[in-house]
Amino acid sequence: MAWKLTKCELDNPNLLLDESILSLGNGYLGVRGNFEEGYPESFSSIRGTYINAFHDEVEIVYGEKLYGYPVMQQKILNVIDAQSVQIYLDDELFSMFEGEIIHFERSLHMEAGFVERIIHWKSPKGKEVKIHFRRLTSFITRELFAIAINIEPIDGIRQVKIISAVEGDVSNFVDLRDPRVASGHAKRLYVMEARKEEDYSIVKDLTYVTQLEVACVTATDICAEKYSYESQAAESRVEEIYLCEGNRPIEFTKFNVYTDTLRHGIEVVEEARKIQERLEETSFEDLLMEQREYLDRFWLHSDVEIDGDAALQEGIRFNLYHLLQSVGKDPHSNISAKGLSGEGYEGHYFWDTEIFMFPVFLMTNPEIAKNLLLYRYSILDSARARATVLGHKKGALFPWRTINGPESSAFFPAGTAQYHISADIAYSYIQYYLVTKDEAFLKDVGAEVLFETARLWVDTGHMDNGQFKIDCVTGPDEYTCIVNNNYYTNVMAKHNLLWAARVYQQIKENDEMHFDRLTEHLKLTDEEVTEWREAGEKMFLPYNEAYKINAQDDSFLQKARWNLDEIPPYKFPMLLNYHPLALYRYQVCKQADTVLAHFLLEDEQSFETIKNSYDYYEQITTHDSSLSYCIFSIMASKLGYREKAYQYFQETARLDLDNSHGNTKDGLHMANMGGSWLTIVYGFAGLRIKEDGLHLAPALPDEWNSFAFHFQFHGRLIYMRIDKESVSYQLIEGGKVILFHHEEPIELSSEKKVEIRQYEKWH
Repeated sequence: MAWKLTKCELDNPNLLLDESILSLGNGYLGVRGNFEEGYPESFSSIRGTYINAFHDEVEIVYGEKLYGYPVMQQKILNVIDAQSVQIYLDDELFSMFEGEIIHFERSLHMEAGFVERIIHWKSPKGKEVKIHFRRLTSFITRELFAIAINIEPIDGIRQVKIISAVEGDVSNFVDLRDPRVASGHAKRLYVMEARKEEDYSIVKDLTYVTQLEVACVTATDICAEKYSYESQAAESRVEEIYLCEGNRPIEFTKFNVYTDTLRHGIEVVEEARKIQERLEETSFEDLLMEQREYLDRFWLHSDVEIDGDAALQEGIRFNLYHLLQSVGKDPHSNISAKGLSGEGYEGHYFWDTEIFMFPVFLMTNPEIAKNLLLYRYSILDSARARATVLGHKKGALFPWRTINGPESSAFFPAGTAQYHISADIAYSYIQYYLVTKDEAFLKDVGAEVLFETARLWVDTGHMDNGQFKIDCVTGPDEYTCIVNNNYYTNVMAKHNLLWAARVYQQIKENDEMHFDRLTEHLKLTDEEVTEWREAGEKMFLPYNEAYKINAQDDSFLQKARWNLDEIPPYKFPMLLNYHPLALYRYQVCKQADTVLAHFLLEDEQSFETIKNSYDYYEQITTHDSSLSYCIFSIMASKLGYREKAYQYFQETARLDLDNSHGNTKDGLHMANMGGSWLTIVYGFAGLRIKEDGLHLAPALPDEWNSFAFHFQFHGRLIYMRIDKESVSYQLIEGGKVILFHHEEPIELSSEKKVEIRQYEKWH
């Protein structure tokens, strides 16, 4: 049953979790897994509907504000609520929290793309009914959120009343106790209109500052033996009321179409009406068929099969499904830290995209990966402007937290100072090129990003005794801030600089006309590119002879070590229990930093150095970030630490399903979900993308009988399976291709499957 996730809880804490776990999305529209009829007033709920990148701005208030601090913060908005459907059996309101629940379950169907809720209920007065709710957000018509309800009266019911509502007066969730969740500015939408017009309920809202409009145009339909109908509109709300006579089955559907000014222009209502008109002859069953066809294609390219642990199989499919639901599929959007499942981190896009989620789509659905790169390209001018504010004469500094381009992080030591995001983005462009060999995209889009990020590093760093050094930055470890020569930052900048120089030369030699246009546009010269190359070649990479490791930065190893075993469990995560300065004074890491650099650019150091670094930093890493476990698992696989690799993977695969970080209610951990896939494909299968091709070094965990997955490379679709006896590679689509298996080249063709027996299990 790994394709179906079933939940039966009715207590408030678990219902809050299930709102995230059973959320639906399609990359444009996301709806949390709320009950249509709502909860009792005593229950807390985060009732939410979100449109990717649809946001407002709020002023950032500082007690002490210095030059260059961001002044406005973007915030994803909870938009018009079209979930609401109330059902009355005679005079009794259906509620899961009154009467008797004879049977209840609700399930997320990951292979079919919908959520259902099945209830057999007896009211306090003894009236019995079966109700079947189904809902989906369409992967084909991205604006559509649809609900279907089948009501089967069983005993003692003379009349069923259905009240369907669309509510424009909505607010965002706030939590004053948690900095990872918004702490204010809950109300950010005006209701512009709420009316019933012909066959549609129409509600339109306007954001306070950004002046973006969102509309919801709803069409309802009913199949009942005998019914009456009326509607009513108030200032912010439209209701449709169906009164069904008799003790007969009822089928009710509700098609909600959302449009916004980012994608649909200023006529949001008219555009939504057009979509509704196209859907007039479409049934809910038709939508289910479309969902299934779309997901069949998705799973063909993306599924990971695990034989040996049903819980982990469920976990990895759950993670992949939610990544698909949350990833933006248009130039306006990306994939936020919580996707479209909740409001944690206010809908902001981080470096999480490039390092933890982008690789999933790169290797399974390159077109989605390409769109993520196009989004970053669309905010390149904002990155240039941000670099200027921070005193740089040239270059692009991408924002640490953003929705539409400007920096939205008010805490610069662990935000703006993380300059490495510009190298992370450059790294993803390079990875895309190596996997797809898309020369046109590299010339038209990628080159400009590589060049502008390379400019940033030359302007940020300086030569010192023949070495290029970068001062006053923060690496991925947010418990160590504003340091000189963070290893991760420096090695990623080196990669960025050398590739920028290489791409410059490549375009110069192969496309003179494009080269002239590009260099004229950027005012770029050979002399400047020589600076990039020199800075990259002379980049200082901290190394400690005593420990034979790469030091995290110039001063890290001079600090006292914090004995993590002495910290009581309730003091984690440390960022919620210790002042930042207390953390900065110790050798304590929130997450993988130098270890992450060794994963991304393993050829920069010897195996011995990588092993020593792993052993050292593992002892002082808290894993307070959900981004950490997967990297330690991947590198444990590389180093042959079999038990550790598997233990860390177990932490990633079901992090949200088991709520192991305690905040899944605020939204799912998207980067960790990507990381769980990385742990299998880059960890257990040992995949690495290198200039000479694709390298794999597979090894099967002892706990499994086999695992298998598909991946794409150079336009080919390849199926790989690892069991206790052998590794097999099968070319599914495309022409011949050469891969490297434990450094030995193998040729794949459509004629035969390559099977390798007695493979080396672990390094």
